[in-house]
Amino acid sequence: MHIGFIIEHWNNIEPIKSSTLAIIKECITRKHKVSILYTNNLTVRNNIVHGFILTIKDMDKIPENITSFYKKVEFEKKLIALHAFDCIMLRKDPPINPLVLNFLDAIKDETVIINDVDGIRKANNKLYTTTFHDPNNDFLPVTHVSGSKKYINKIIDESPNEKMILKPLDGSGGRGVIVLEKNAKSNINSLLDFYIDDSGDKYVILQEYVNGAEDGDVRVLMLNGKYIGAYHRKPAAGEIRANIQAGGTAHKYTLTESQKRVCRKIGTKLLADGLFFVGLDMIGDKILEVNVLNPGGITNINRLNKLKLHQNVVDFLEEKVDEKVERRAELEYLLKRLNELRE
Repeated sequence: MHIGFIIEHWNNIEPIKSSTLAIIKECITRKHKVSILYTNNLTVRNNIVHGFILTIKDMDKIPENITSFYKKVEFEKKLIALHAFDCIMLRKDPPINPLVLNFLDAIKDETVIINDVDGIRKANNKLYTTTFHDPNNDFLPVTHVSGSKKYINKIIDESPNEKMILKPLDGSGGRGVIVLEKNAKSNINSLLDFYIDDSGDKYVILQEYVNGAEDGDVRVLMLNGKYIGAYHRKPAAGEIRANIQAGGTAHKYTLTESQKRVCRKIGTKLLADGLFFVGLDMIGDKILEVNVLNPGGITNINRLNKLKLHQNVVDFLEEKVDEKVERRAELEYLLKRLNELRE
């Protein structure tokens, strides 16, 4: 099996922390061919989508240590048609250029793409949770999105809460997340001037402050519509953001029964949208964000619980490829029989 990984850049990988590298190493261990691809190396050659890829060269011996493996990797550069991949995993932090999805549209019927191109197109934004239909806010916090400073100010004035969360619609990794306090109203306009410009293209999210946010959040990994692991992300001193990139720390965590119910509730929706590998950020029973492009957490959950979730992910990739091969064989057989009957 030939598996491609669309990533930010190989040199930016932190071996001990990288979920992507753990998955890649497991693929190599299973004797699969692995290549990486950068979004700026997509191209079209005679109407066929290609990519300048970096294929990991065969190793005489695969190091057990993940850092040693990372250092030992050597690449061979080549140009190939993307439909030659059996599977492609998108593992790039948002935002992603919509043109990348247009390139992948050309091969999505021939190659397994995780997550589904149309699913990413639908869910690769913080508005995706509006499709969960939770009018009573049972598992979604009260959330407002707007590019109007006047409207945001109105919502703040009308809110019974003294604290709210403000963040950019297109942010990731906890960047730009701040706590608004009503007693600091004089600063709010300045903040909105920073986040929203007069073009009307900049949107912000204004979200209720969920009780317990000061203690961090829970990252839940969902695979094939089911939760496979979670860990608690605690913010650094003086921080509201619990993201590991923002200095948060990882701690062992067991989902509560009510959190499991929420995960099961949205698992069906994720599957229907072709979102097979997803990260949920939760505080209590509330889902704050759904991460569909490059959810991390495998290495932390593995370390804290003595698990090997990267193996679960590769098992799933193999199953999806086998399913596609079987469906293609069935279709070819049916077409052959149809042609025989016509003759």
